[in-house]
Amino acid sequence: MRSYPLYIGGKDVEGDGWVYTVSARSLLEDVFTSVSLKRTLEQEADPEALRHPYVVGRCAVAGDEEIDLSLDAAVAAVPAWTAVPLERRMRLGALFRRQLLLHQDEFLAMLVAEAHPIKLARWELSCLLQVFSEESCDWYRQRMCTEFEHGNRRLMVRRQPDGVVCLNPPQNAPAPSAALAVLALMAGNAVVVRAPRSIALSTMYVLRDLVVPLLDEVGAPPGVLNVVCGNPRQTLDRWLASPLVDDIFYIGGSQEGLRFQERCVAAGKKPILELAGNDGIVVWDDADVDAAAEAIAESFYGSGQICMVPNYVLAHPRVADRLLAEVTKQAAAIRPGYPDEEDVLLSPVRRSERFFDLLRQALDNGAELVCGGSRTELDGTPSDTGVFLQPTVVRVNGLSGARNLDIVRHETFFPLLPVVVPEEAADEEQIERFLDFVNTNEYGLRNSLWTRSESVIDTFVRRVVNGGLLKVNDSHIGFLPYLPSHGGTGLTGGVFGEANYPMLKTSHVQGVSIARGVRPRQAVFGD
Repeated sequence: MRSYPLYIGGKDVEGDGWVYTVSARSLLEDVFTSVSLKRTLEQEADPEALRHPYVVGRCAVAGDEEIDLSLDAAVAAVPAWTAVPLERRMRLGALFRRQLLLHQDEFLAMLVAEAHPIKLARWELSCLLQVFSEESCDWYRQRMCTEFEHGNRRLMVRRQPDGVVCLNPPQNAPAPSAALAVLALMAGNAVVVRAPRSIALSTMYVLRDLVVPLLDEVGAPPGVLNVVCGNPRQTLDRWLASPLVDDIFYIGGSQEGLRFQERCVAAGKKPILELAGNDGIVVWDDADVDAAAEAIAESFYGSGQICMVPNYVLAHPRVADRLLAEVTKQAAAIRPGYPDEEDVLLSPVRRSERFFDLLRQALDNGAELVCGGSRTELDGTPSDTGVFLQPTVVRVNGLSGARNLDIVRHETFFPLLPVVVPEEAADEEQIERFLDFVNTNEYGLRNSLWTRSESVIDTFVRRVVNGGLLKVNDSHIGFLPYLPSHGGTGLTGGVFGEANYPMLKTSHVQGVSIARGVRPRQAVFGD
């Protein structure tokens, strides 16, 4: 069993009790025993219960005193860490990538224990490897400092760290999100991370076991990274109230995030928001339908509980029937099961009543059920009591009323995919309607296009203005070097939304001029 105290100021610190992680497999095998075991451990120290094979690990819980102590440690570390040359701080990227590769089996095991299907855990690892790839780190380095020679002056456009950055990872992907703290560290910030109290173990593992050893290697002072496991409201309130905090990186739902943004601005903090998605895939009439359907089926990975999976499809009417048939076939191959099984891609869905409310609203307003629509057991058998949901596809005819349906207008976080089929129209009119539909999406994380037409590609590249990323004829969820990993516009990124490079978002631009032999009067008046 792994056991993690709080990590503050370069030291392990005792907390106020413990939260325990039981394996996701055990919750599927015997939910009553697993939940009872977790509750018993968190109420009393039972040595016998600690040895139960269902128990994976525990993390200490922070109170007010420990939260404040972590901020004190961070602010104390800022001057020395900011003074470390950028080139040395940049080494963290390559070192962390090496750590991920060396410890990938442990990393994957952690995610599987927290209910991530093994296939998706490998995808999450691949995403981090791209974020910290040599190409991506070179790109960050270029943006952090660029130099020019101009006459007798050496000019620099550079980014300086904001100071103390607090990071709040989400419950659906805490460890990969917490790893973004490394980018804020590379920028020269000191960081405090809140490990989600309900699912803290993988976050503590990534930061405590993989990142902390690297900090000594690059000469980081104690306190440059602090990790606490705490209640979300308690922790966020103290971050907002503290004059020591400069940025708060918040990852969560849109409504909560936008309210939090207002509180950040009122408190003089920079809000960095990573909120809900509602991504769209556009399929033009000349698309490779089979390949497009594979990308669309990514909607069901993790039961749709991933912010960057496709949430709606806009299908050209001339290809819609064939596309729906292929998507239905792809959906049938996505199955539930234990997370350590190789061919499993669905995750358990708790509190699924909202799924059926959304589906009922769509069907009551004219949408057509194409496939799915039921709960299912571990073995794929439809059931009224199953903890999984079938991959579900709904056909929505016509653009005019499509956004009246919540399944089209908002991210659902379920394996529930609407395919919107517009009315027939000439191609010139149709492309305008498609573009308007994409650009008026209230959210803006990722957009995708499937077409063989260079002119259609060019039109979309020039005129799609929302979202942090546009992918053409490619996996919707795959990560690539150089391109932003997250970020977007509207309800996805807040009023300051844009593509999110955490290293750049936790820093600010500063210009520098170093002159040689220049007289001020001549520089001002040209004398």
